[in-house]
Amino acid sequence: MSRLTHSEVHMVHRIGWLRAAVLGANDGIVSTASLLVGVAAAGSGKPEILVAGLAGLMAGAMSMAAGEYVSVSSQTDAERADTERERQEIAEHPDHEMKELSDIYEARGLDRHLAHLVAEQLTAHDALGAHLRDELGISDTVTARPVQAAVVSALTFAVGAALPLLVALVAPLGVMVATIAVATLVALAALGAVGATAGGAGWLRGALRVTFWGALAMAATAAVGAVFGVMA
Repeated sequence: MSRLTHSEVHMVHRIGWLRAAVLGANDGIVSTASLLVGVAAAGSGKPEILVAGLAGLMAGAMSMAAGEYVSVSSQTDAERADTERERQEIAEHPDHEMKELSDIYEARGLDRHLAHLVAEQLTAHDALGAHLRDELGISDTVTARPVQAAVVSALTFAVGAALPLLVALVAPLGVMVATIAVATLVALAALGAVGATAGGAGWLRGALRVTFWGALAMAATAAVGAVFGVMA
C-alpha cells in the first residue's frame, strides 16, 4: 500500500530578509541610475558622472543600512514591549486572558466548548506564546531582525548600484543616458520578477510595477539635469 507524501514550501519565513533585499537592490539601481542620468543630462563629463555615481553608491548603502536598522529596531522594541505587557497581564489576570483566547478561537469558527478546551490546553502548554501568536500576531517566523535587515539592505543596495555604474563606465558619453536607462529598466524588470517569484507571487506584475517607478524616477532626474544644464 503506497503512501503519498506532501511537501509544503511556504514563503512567509522569507519576509524579513526578502523585503530588505528587494528594497535595497531596487533602491540601489533606481537611485544610482537616476543620479547618473541627471548628472549626465546636465552636460557633465564622464569623470564627474562616475564620481557622483560612486559617491551615491557609498552614501546610499550606508543610508539604507542605518534606515533599515532604525526602523526594524523600532518594530522590535514594540514587539518586546507588547510581550512584556502580555506576560504581566497573564500573571495578573489569568482568567480574563483565558477567556480572551477562548473568544478568539470561537470567532475563528470553533464552538464555544471546543474553543475553551483549546484555550485551556494551549495556556497550559505555553500561555505567553499562544497570546503572542493568536492575539497579537507575533511569532518567530515573522519577527523583526534589525541586523539582518541592515546588512542585507546595504549589500543589495551596493550590488544594485554597481550595475548602472558599470554601464556608465563602459558606455560612450554621447549615448550614456540612453544606455543607462535601457540597462536599468531591464535590470529592474528582472529584479521585480525574481522578487515576486521568491515571494510566491506572479512575476509579470512584479516586473511591471518596479519598472514603472524606475522609469519615472529616471525621467524626473533627467528633466532636472537638462534644465539646470541649460541654465548653467
